[in-house]
Amino acid sequence: MPPPAPDDSRAAETLRGTVERVTFHSEDTGYCILKILPEGRSDVVALIGKAPRVVPGEHLEARGTWEKSRDFGPQFKATELRLKRPDSIDGMERYLASGLIEGIGPSFAKRVIKKFGSKTFDIIENESARLEEVEGIGTKRRREIRSSWMKQKAVHGIMLFLHQHGITPSRALRIYKTYGDEAMDILQQNPYRLAADIRGIGFKTADEIAQQVGLEKDAPQRLRAGLLHVLEEASRSGHSCVPEEKVIKDAAALLGAGEAALAEQSTAVLLAGDLERHVVSGQPMLYLPYLRGAEVSIARTLKDMRGAPPSYPTIQVDAALEWAARATGKSLAPSQAEAVRTALAQRVLIITGGPGVGKTTILRTVLSILGSKAVKIVLAAPTGRAAKRMTESTGLEAKTLHRLLEYQGDGTWGRHRGKPLAGDLFVVDEASMIDAPLMAQFLSALPQGAHVLIVGDADQLPSVGPGMVLNDLISSGAVPCVRLTEIFRQAASSRIITSAHEINRGRVPDLKPHPDSDFFFLPAAEPEQVRDVIVDLVKRRLPAKYGFDPLSEIQVLTPMNRNLLGTHSLNQALQSALNPANEIKYEVERFGSCFRVGDRVIQTQNNYDKDIFNGDLGHIVAIETDPLKVEVRFEGQRLVSYESGELDELQLAYALTVHKSQGSEFPCVVMPISTQHYVLLERSLLYTGITRARKLVVLVGDERALSLAINRQESRKRWTGLGDLLRA
Repeated sequence: MPPPAPDDSRAAETLRGTVERVTFHSEDTGYCILKILPEGRSDVVALIGKAPRVVPGEHLEARGTWEKSRDFGPQFKATELRLKRPDSIDGMERYLASGLIEGIGPSFAKRVIKKFGSKTFDIIENESARLEEVEGIGTKRRREIRSSWMKQKAVHGIMLFLHQHGITPSRALRIYKTYGDEAMDILQQNPYRLAADIRGIGFKTADEIAQQVGLEKDAPQRLRAGLLHVLEEASRSGHSCVPEEKVIKDAAALLGAGEAALAEQSTAVLLAGDLERHVVSGQPMLYLPYLRGAEVSIARTLKDMRGAPPSYPTIQVDAALEWAARATGKSLAPSQAEAVRTALAQRVLIITGGPGVGKTTILRTVLSILGSKAVKIVLAAPTGRAAKRMTESTGLEAKTLHRLLEYQGDGTWGRHRGKPLAGDLFVVDEASMIDAPLMAQFLSALPQGAHVLIVGDADQLPSVGPGMVLNDLISSGAVPCVRLTEIFRQAASSRIITSAHEINRGRVPDLKPHPDSDFFFLPAAEPEQVRDVIVDLVKRRLPAKYGFDPLSEIQVLTPMNRNLLGTHSLNQALQSALNPANEIKYEVERFGSCFRVGDRVIQTQNNYDKDIFNGDLGHIVAIETDPLKVEVRFEGQRLVSYESGELDELQLAYALTVHKSQGSEFPCVVMPISTQHYVLLERSLLYTGITRARKLVVLVGDERALSLAINRQESRKRWTGLGDLLRA
């Protein structure tokens, strides 16, 4: 007999029963559709709710209301849902037969229940040796059953606790994997550890849990965690340190606490060694210790290197320059020849300059001369794409810095001061992208007597990570530097290059259309119009006029992820235009993205097990559904497989942020320019995006926004102490 039709008031009621079948359950959200046998009834009803985990046979108690569904009839919509292990013989058998407990399937479930009846669960937990009384269960299987039982008991407890505090089941499982049986104790004693230890859980989530487990708002743990969070957030914005007064004010605003109490706790955190205070340019600054350590290490290593003369074999420089010109087929201008002389005369040198000034020619000449003298040369760059470009331009193998330094993926490095690299000259390209911790690790791993050549464009965006290393090295005057400014004839004919240099000087470039130009500005007033023009350019106009492949040769770059002209919105629009859904095309939705065969995607984090790295681009070539597997062919023809839970490492890449594009080059770049992006739109970002293009740049948007961007230099405003240390 069906449940009564709900009246208009829809009064909440309680439903108790047994889970007969799990129709659907999402591990990511906990959302589930269950078939329930209510107590005292013989008919099964549907229930919709959220639970961290559901197993057939479990006893259920739910609070909610009955609702009518046009397609499925009456359903119970639960606002609260509690599950516990079954106590009936039938329920216990179904629970064991579900596959939840390793070593027991349907047949063994029947045997165990037949042998021990209602005492089965107690036997497994407290007298597991007796399981060997069941035919087919030996010592190995018995141990496997009990181990799985105890693990599921712990997991169930932690997942129920976290679910009650608003944490998704997938995160709850991650917490258990991180802390094991200590998870409950850690959550109740110091829930702020979650933010530090587990990716995807931030301070606010940890703070909510802390409030719910009864931690006072002015508890010392909370105040200290808030102070550290302010500095950690600052480091994510690129700062190595923050003025002490600002840290206190920001933490007070975050926590709703008094500044006096926070100042007192900052002293305690300093005494504990979790923060450091140092004076930078006459101002007291607070540091996370690892960032101060990185700056000190960089300054110390470079000072030592700067004080030592080069130890290259004897080189007749004039003769070597003539020989290199013949070997490379490139005659050097006087400024380039002088840069080569400087590189051969210094233990450490920076070469910086914008596009078209000859950095690559100088580098190839230096490498040719030193390579002919049997100098062992090691090349590296911050990203895989930058390393690939370096290999193509020099003809020598280049590695990512992480691979060169044998990063283990768990915070440890295979190469360091105690186990240095092997080589004579170490060349690092795209140095503007290198943050302070990575530069410190690289310099600390250099062997005794090494030479270093640092190459980069100081006017590009600084690193995503903390610090502004290349700029600090140059502005300090403490490291020899060659700054190239002369644009050579072939480059000067490109409006991409001349426009980039104009922007870098703070001037709006010529926006009038020119025949056969490689730089265009298309006016569009409203964000919707900008989006529609971009989609039309990528899908129709640019392929028709220039022959570009829209899936591999045109890259849309945008300042941010959010808003109508951010990556999320543009990727959806471009995916619909270039790779629309149809009946025969497999697709999968995970972590807020829909992936289809043929989609252009980007790897968003380093995965050392798969040997694939943040920023690598590829295309989805296959999707299998049972079990779910997505196969991506990355540039270089490497095929990589992803399971369901790994798809958060992938994002659609029809549109990328400018930050994600650093170190890369694309045949064609299309960029929206809108006041909608004003928070991030500024000179270095615009300059970096334009210089990613080899053949064509198209800017679409508002000329006023372009002018505003050229006059802003927000990315240059970073608090760091490296310059002071280098000058000291």
